[in-house]
Amino acid sequence: MNTLSRSLFKRLTFGLIGGLAYTMVRDQLRFRSLRKSVVVITGGSRGLGLVLAKEFARQGASLALLARDTEELARAKKIVELFIPGTDVLTLECDCTKPHQVDQAVSSILRYFGQIDVVVNNAGVITTSPLDNTTKKDFEDSLDVHFWAPYYMNRACIPHLKRGARIVNISSIGGVVPVPHLAAYCTGKFALRGYSESLRLELMSKGIYVTTVCPGLMRTGSARNARVKGQFKKEHAWFALMASAPLITISAERAARKIVSAIKIGKAETTVSTPARILSLLNSNFPGIYADLGSVANWILPNPTEDLRTTLEGKDAESMFTRSFVTSLGERAAERNNEIPPQTDQLH
Repeated sequence: MNTLSRSLFKRLTFGLIGGLAYTMVRDQLRFRSLRKSVVVITGGSRGLGLVLAKEFARQGASLALLARDTEELARAKKIVELFIPGTDVLTLECDCTKPHQVDQAVSSILRYFGQIDVVVNNAGVITTSPLDNTTKKDFEDSLDVHFWAPYYMNRACIPHLKRGARIVNISSIGGVVPVPHLAAYCTGKFALRGYSESLRLELMSKGIYVTTVCPGLMRTGSARNARVKGQFKKEHAWFALMASAPLITISAERAARKIVSAIKIGKAETTVSTPARILSLLNSNFPGIYADLGSVANWILPNPTEDLRTTLEGKDAESMFTRSFVTSLGERAAERNNEIPPQTDQLH
């Protein structure tokens, strides 16, 4: 090795060591325990929101769960209280796309707990549809839920947050890379990611840390509540299969642990799951290749129809395929995560 090569090697080594040391010190300085914290979770009645609620409860936090369905909220409260007895859980019916409802909910949380320490903007909606079946309203609905709802919630909460508080915006790998048949969903999630990253720069001076979360496919059981358009059964089938496949998905519980760990150290962004990180790197470094592969995937997916109006939920577009063993992991997750109403009052 010549002198120039040795010098370059030393610089790279010292740079790497310095970067790692800086990261470790920074994470320790920003670390906060979640014990006795008050955590607000939108979309907290089922799916990832409910799994996050259980993980926060395990960390010793109190919870305010917001969702639009009072029955789902009541079941979620029981599930969390059975998981960690003694957890203080407040549930509030709230459509977070309505700013007046958000303001009322935040006022109720402050009256009940007296503080807010962590805000998790998790509420979301997935519409799987060929572009020809995707309407302006589909894009508007996605932006309402994925961008404007977090905006309203953050606007209401920020004046009450103290130094060390956290804001968590759950974007998606669909907010990092485009995905065929998810154009409306990706548009909303890309908007949320841009807003979230900008918000972090503005709030760090106040000691408030914003974490952008970009999960890949998770086994939450949410496919049955996704919206489908076009060839309904085929659209639901491909999405349900992708959301259940063990090699390309991550369990919701494991994802929640990773997300909460990132929140505790005030991490800027976390991409949950290895497949999601691979897709992100591929699109960032080889966008042309990613686009070519995506176009092939789009060619394989179901063709559009002439029906632009009809939208079904996944559970109303079931087929023999989606009731078979290939989606069993997703179905079991749906039962655990309150995506399916229980047949009895007994919760396990």
